[in-house]
Amino acid sequence: MNRTGMPSVDETPCALKATGITKRFGHRLVLKGISLALNRGERMAIFGPNGAGKTTLMRILSTVAAPTSGKVVVDGVDPREEPLEARRRIGVVSHHPYLYDDLTARENLRFFGRMYDVPNLEERIDEVGRLVGLSARLDDRVGTFSHGMQQRIAMARALLHDPALLMMDEPEAGLDQDALGLLGELLGGPRTEDGAGRAAIIVTHHLDLGLALSDRIAILAEGRLVFESGSAGMDPAVIRALYSRHTTTRAGKGGGPR
Repeated sequence: MNRTGMPSVDETPCALKATGITKRFGHRLVLKGISLALNRGERMAIFGPNGAGKTTLMRILSTVAAPTSGKVVVDGVDPREEPLEARRRIGVVSHHPYLYDDLTARENLRFFGRMYDVPNLEERIDEVGRLVGLSARLDDRVGTFSHGMQQRIAMARALLHDPALLMMDEPEAGLDQDALGLLGELLGGPRTEDGAGRAAIIVTHHLDLGLALSDRIAILAEGRLVFESGSAGMDPAVIRALYSRHTTTRAGKGGGPR
C-alpha cells in the first residue's frame, strides 16, 4: 500500500528514481542525461562546483521544475500524473528558509501543515519543535530569529508531514555547530511507515559534512554525474582528491545555473 492507503503499482518503489534527465535553457544544455536511484533509507551527497547544475537538478528532483526530457519518480509516484501526491512525499531544506517573518514559528508550521493535511497537527508541531531544539521559541515571530534559528524552523517544516524523501540544498548555511550535529540526528533512524528510514539527497560544498551524512557520494560537473560511489570507509582526503580530479579540468568554463 502507498502512503495514502491506496494500492501502488510498485509495492517496493525506490524513494527516488531519475532517468535520463536533461534540462535546456535556450541554447544551453545544463543537465546532460542524469540518471540516479535512491533506495528508501539511503542518503546521497552531491558535490560540484558552481555552474555544475546542482540547483537545477534539485529543482527537478523536488518537482519544482520540469525536465526538458527524462523522468522522475518519487516514492513510486510519477509527478506528471500525481503532482500533489509526489510533493507530499518530499521535504525540502535549502540555504534560504522560505518562512513568513511576520508569523510566529508555530503559525508558519501550522500554515504548511494545513497544506499537507497533517493529522494531529498541533501535536506534530510541538514534536518537530522539540526535534529542532526550539520548543521555547515556537510562539515568537520568525522575523526576530537569527538565520540559524530560521534554518532550524525550516528543517522542522520539511519534517512536519513525515516525508519519505528529504531534499537538502546547502542546508548547512548559517548553522552553528550544534545545528550541524542536528542535521545528522534528523537524518538518522527509521521514520517512514515501513520502517526502512527516510531517504535524503544533500547538495553541499562542505565535503566533510557531506561524507559524514551520506551512504553514497556523487560529483556533478558540467551537467553530468562524473563520479558516484559508496562512502563507507572513505577518507575525507580521498574525497577531496577525487573532487579535484573530476572538477579542476572543468574549472573556468563557468556560467549558467548552479
